[in-house]
Amino acid sequence: MSNVVERFIKYVKFDTKADDASETVPSTPGQLILAKELGKELEELGLSDVSVDKNGYVMATLPSNIEKKVPTIGFIAHMDTSPDMSGSNIKPKFVENYDGGDIKLNDEVTLSPSEMTELKEYIGETLITTDGTTLLGADDKAGIAEIITAVEYLIKHPEVPHGTIKIGFTPDEEIGRGPNHFDVEKFGADLAYTMDGGAVGELEYENFNAAGAKVTVHGRNVHPGYAKNKMINSVLIANEYIASLPENETPQTTEGYEGFYHLNSISGDVEKTVLSYIIRDFDKDSFEKRKQHMQELAEELNKKYPGRVSIEIKDQYKNMREMIEPVMHVVDNAVKAMELAGVKPLVRPIRGGTDGARLSFMGLPTPNIFAGGLNFHGKYEYVPVSSMEKAVEVILKLVDLYASM
Repeated sequence: MSNVVERFIKYVKFDTKADDASETVPSTPGQLILAKELGKELEELGLSDVSVDKNGYVMATLPSNIEKKVPTIGFIAHMDTSPDMSGSNIKPKFVENYDGGDIKLNDEVTLSPSEMTELKEYIGETLITTDGTTLLGADDKAGIAEIITAVEYLIKHPEVPHGTIKIGFTPDEEIGRGPNHFDVEKFGADLAYTMDGGAVGELEYENFNAAGAKVTVHGRNVHPGYAKNKMINSVLIANEYIASLPENETPQTTEGYEGFYHLNSISGDVEKTVLSYIIRDFDKDSFEKRKQHMQELAEELNKKYPGRVSIEIKDQYKNMREMIEPVMHVVDNAVKAMELAGVKPLVRPIRGGTDGARLSFMGLPTPNIFAGGLNFHGKYEYVPVSSMEKAVEVILKLVDLYASM
């Protein structure tokens, strides 16, 4: 078993599921447990300035071994897993020399290329899958394993020239809080890369502009036998709101640069119903129009049902493209590193968020590089071993490129 695989298997056994209802930092105790374990591992490897703060942020430094001054590079990954599915009792399964057919995860769950068509691209390779009851955690424990494995290689091969390298592991990325307590000044990098993308070759420096919206509808409940002209059913009013949004602008009907409205959850009864939405768009003007449209729909319903509908919209993160374009060399070098590693770069927008988006606006340009996993956040998640190994190679090629400047 290669070092990167051994580390990955070790890390996924830590339950680090994030909790967006929690007000603690990190949001769950398992993240701090993993943070301390990672800190210990980095110290044992011989890195300097290793720190694990009370909020679960891990930082460390591999000092330069060359005399000339070159840019200080950071590599960042997150420790938490999605709040949408269990992160405990993960039991990874190995599928060696994949034959292109169905993979039976358990008696009830099958990972099939008829549904996950990209599986066909990994015939003959070794895959790590779930057992069909949990997610896997490649998002983003694959990234953590890749970063530490690359740094270990540099430590064991002091003849390889490199500048100063910074390592950072963050909590709560999955609930949008990863950069909340990230100390950019303490980190001390000139630029960074998150190892948090999907398939081999993915390279991203554009992401959605994002907001969350909570629509609250207040009704009036009375006995249904005597409800005429008295009852106001908040669920039915909420349904009018849902129906008024474009049905072809949802996650399941959009791709590429297309934005959407996503009804993430609904809870309620006659008296009160709450709709939780996320709003996403790459274009800044279109994003603002989407938020305005949701506000106007609430106002229209209030004309029909006075004072019954309220909406709260909060921005979450912005498209990092505007912060990356002035320093496009960080993307160009990632492209070169992939090509040197024999990887075809797939430069595409992130249809989601990343710590790198907010970090870029905090003064640390941080595009996103693949970590190798697929079908994140669910029981069909898997990662090809070769993809993690290629990610390690890309990190090392990047280090070499910056050392040669």
